[in-house]
Amino acid sequence: MKNEKLISIAKDLDKEPPSSPRKMLGGYVILARCLDKCRSFLVGKNGEYNYWPCSLCEQLETFTGIDHEEMKDFISTGTSDEEVAEWVNARSKVQNRMEIINWNNKMRDMRPSEMPDDAQKFLESYIPENVPVHRPVYVWFDVFDLEEGRL
Repeated sequence: MKNEKLISIAKDLDKEPPSSPRKMLGGYVILARCLDKCRSFLVGKNGEYNYWPCSLCEQLETFTGIDHEEMKDFISTGTSDEEVAEWVNARSKVQNRMEIINWNNKMRDMRPSEMPDDAQKFLESYIPENVPVHRPVYVWFDVFDLEEGRL
């Protein structure tokens, strides 16, 4: 039986998008979005959104050194946003605040041309198919915020 608390806090991603990758949680960009997607995945309300593989979540997990399955298991208990933030901060291999700030800024400022070749190849067709026409994409996060109507 699924956790009732988890069910009650999971977004229905068929009805609303996950948080912007720019939204901060626990001092990290991307974390709030990954949390939304994981909760929704766990209760079967993720719609077309993938929790794994997900390039954003993978970036966060690689930077922090947090195991994907451990994070998913912790979130599956129905923990609050604040509890997840505390859990991530306690387990992150990166404890230096300035390193985290630098990483956040790198993620916020990453242009598609700075991404690995496979990501650039994917975005080459994804952007014209999914981002509103005449809306320029300056940085990677713009793709999500334009497509989901925040910009």
